[in-house]
Amino acid sequence: MKKLLTALVVLSVVAGGIYWVVQAATDKLDSILPDLQQCTAVAGEYEARFDPEQMGNAAVITALGLKRGLPARAATIAIATAIQESKLYNISHGDRDSLGLFQQRPSMGWGTEEQVQDPVYATNKFYDALVKIEGYEDMVVTEAAQEVQRSAYPEAYADHEGEGRAIASAISGYSPAALTCRIDEPEAGSGKPQATKTEVNQLLGQMVGRARVDGSTVVIPVDAGETGQRNGWAVAHYVLARASEFGASAIAYDGRTWSAGKDEEWADTPDASGDQILVTLA
Repeated sequence: MKKLLTALVVLSVVAGGIYWVVQAATDKLDSILPDLQQCTAVAGEYEARFDPEQMGNAAVITALGLKRGLPARAATIAIATAIQESKLYNISHGDRDSLGLFQQRPSMGWGTEEQVQDPVYATNKFYDALVKIEGYEDMVVTEAAQEVQRSAYPEAYADHEGEGRAIASAISGYSPAALTCRIDEPEAGSGKPQATKTEVNQLLGQMVGRARVDGSTVVIPVDAGETGQRNGWAVAHYVLARASEFGASAIAYDGRTWSAGKDEEWADTPDASGDQILVTLA
């Protein structure tokens, strides 16, 4: 009996110790999680949360669809596919020789190893194949993605349709401030105004005026009217999704301003113009 009681006491102490270790770890996570960098896209009932690198890649996918004049459905399919294939990371490994956002295989004719790891090239190759599928706009994501990818697990693409819709809609500009990001304040001097200007002009120049650099600020003219406003929010959201890459510290447009290192939401700022987007670089 004495041994049994001793064993019970030991178990109680061990269990208590485990509890406090777990509790301490949970408290630590609770203190860390609020500060994690993340972006959130919302469209109606759909929501998608990813880190800045992932959302930046999703923005490139969406922007290339817009540049090609494709419907938002194309971007939804492409994003859902990339989430399943690579979790929206431009990875340098995969099954056999699969690489990049869409896990495209050089041995299957998708391009060289370097090409399929270039997000712009890889996305265009995906769209090249998608647009050849008759009626892809009306297909469920699983069917359309499978026609392109020929995956061993095609049903998995459907799991990410909601996330794809949220991102494609937000970065297409259909709702103001539909994309928010919590990103650390960039280091002084780390901003890339020239790269920001060039990327906007190359990928989204058909939607807005010609971006120009003014010191540490990129100025992007926006047309008036409903279409102009939607295009403006598409570009504002795109720049926000790429803010970590660009070193952006603030974006002001259409009565709202987003700032790095603060709450992820866009703040109401009545003096923020609706006829231009101002991107402040660190």
